[in-house]
Amino acid sequence: MTDLALHLLVFLFAAAFLAGFIDSIAGGGGMITIPAMLIAGIPPLETLGTNKLQSLFGSGSASIAYARHGHVRLREQLPMALLACLGAILGALVATIVPGAVLRAVLPLLLIGIALYFALKPNVADVDRLQRISPFVFGLTVVPLIGFYDGIFGPGTGSFFMLSFIALAGFGVLKATAHTKFLNFGSNVGGFAVFLAYGVVLWKVGLTMGVGQFLGAQLGSGFAMKRGAKVIKPLLVVTCIALAIRLLADPSHPIRLWMGF
Repeated sequence: MTDLALHLLVFLFAAAFLAGFIDSIAGGGGMITIPAMLIAGIPPLETLGTNKLQSLFGSGSASIAYARHGHVRLREQLPMALLACLGAILGALVATIVPGAVLRAVLPLLLIGIALYFALKPNVADVDRLQRISPFVFGLTVVPLIGFYDGIFGPGTGSFFMLSFIALAGFGVLKATAHTKFLNFGSNVGGFAVFLAYGVVLWKVGLTMGVGQFLGAQLGSGFAMKRGAKVIKPLLVVTCIALAIRLLADPSHPIRLWMGF
């Protein structure tokens, strides 16, 4: 693929900045960066590989920001991040043989379910609640499973991590957001490693967007830490609904094909 024109790189930088801001708070940044790269004329496989590269900057930036303010201890969370990484590696490898139509059909329904959970559950706040499973079990089961999903498909991974931390680990919203970012970083590393091995990463585009992701995530994480659940909860609901709508708007989506429109 030939080098992109300067105006397209500027467009992708701006898209990555916005995605980094949103993703650091509620997840779902991929619903901005992936369409932006496709609009810029980047082939689908190179889009997925390059998206993993630039996502590393956003999730890494947010992780550092939350850790710097004491909302997460990265060293303690490293084993879970490694499990997310391993799950994503396996998922990315399986993606080459498993049809993605099933995942694409189910995902909008899952995202709408997450949105309804956060919108209708009144006690979702910054205060920690009852822990339903131990950190050990959570790390061995939920974390690699979501990492696997990130490797095999991806959209909404941050939202799934957040829901799991809140519903199963008993975390408050801000704490769940902070812990989600480092696990998302781990799964991004795993997916990126596989795409790198296949040679489908555009470095110039990925690094340009990575700078935008880093800056946007710094701004977004700071905003989330100041506002807490008041901003995270509604933005998560809006992000999940928007991502579900965008997926269903695709004429090739399995549900639309099944219903005949």
